[in-house]
Amino acid sequence: MTTTTAAPPAPPRATRGSRGYSIRRALAPYLFVLPFVAIFLAFSIYPLLFTLRLSFTNWHGSGAAEWVGLGNYAYLLGSSAFWSSLANSGILWLLIVPIQLVVCIVVAVLLDNAKLRLRGFYRVAFIVPFVTPLVAVAQIWIVLFDQNYGAVNGVLNLVGLPDVGWLVTSQWAKPTLALLFLWKTSGFIIIILLSGLQSIDSNIYEAAEIDGATRVRQVWSITVPLLRRTIMFAVVLQTLAVFQMFAEPFVVTKGGPYGSTTTAGLFLYNHITRADLGTGAANSFLLVIVVMALSLGFVRLLRAKD
Repeated sequence: MTTTTAAPPAPPRATRGSRGYSIRRALAPYLFVLPFVAIFLAFSIYPLLFTLRLSFTNWHGSGAAEWVGLGNYAYLLGSSAFWSSLANSGILWLLIVPIQLVVCIVVAVLLDNAKLRLRGFYRVAFIVPFVTPLVAVAQIWIVLFDQNYGAVNGVLNLVGLPDVGWLVTSQWAKPTLALLFLWKTSGFIIIILLSGLQSIDSNIYEAAEIDGATRVRQVWSITVPLLRRTIMFAVVLQTLAVFQMFAEPFVVTKGGPYGSTTTAGLFLYNHITRADLGTGAANSFLLVIVVMALSLGFVRLLRAKD
């Protein structure tokens, strides 16, 4: 006679009302975001805090860092080269952002017209410069605007005008860099404005047209006000880009002539090449404060309009 032993009872499964199920359900969202939080802390927060601490020291990449307190900040705030770099970036901002906004709004309105032939081709053509490598574009700019052999001066000579030192004179170096930046980034701003235009209800334009508003009047009284948030986003985005501008002056003019194109981003890079990492860290935080103040000013202006 054989006897059978009963199998041990299975452990109780967590049901919806059990304590284990409730704990796992409460922890699940945190587990999902844990990889992002870990990466963010390791590659964003830690470098930021390390740079902030570094800005109060005198360190050249090796050895012990010497604590200098606010010495780096005092040195930069008293440096004419630092203020000159900010002034160069400010002038470039004036040469770029207002002109770019006006041109891009006009182009975006034209491209938003469903009756425009080859509309898809034009959209692709405007975005191509933005996706082209910047160094390649800068090299083309050097060839085009060379004082002796450039194509631009060649065209000027054909109509009887003298050569212009586009890249070797303080008078023309900034406008030439601004033109490069405009050609490179305007396509991206047009795409941003097009996305804002597509969110505007077409019935508003139809009502304005019935009331006799011309196309120009519609753009000024309807399109621009309703695009205000998109425009402010573009302004803040380009403000960040202009004050961080580095590759354009580094490749095209090397910051010259006579420091006239040494932007805030290029001036910051010069500290790194000299291994003056403490001053460079302080410079980066001062630049962050300037850009943040400008960005908050634009946001406050938008809020006042609202």
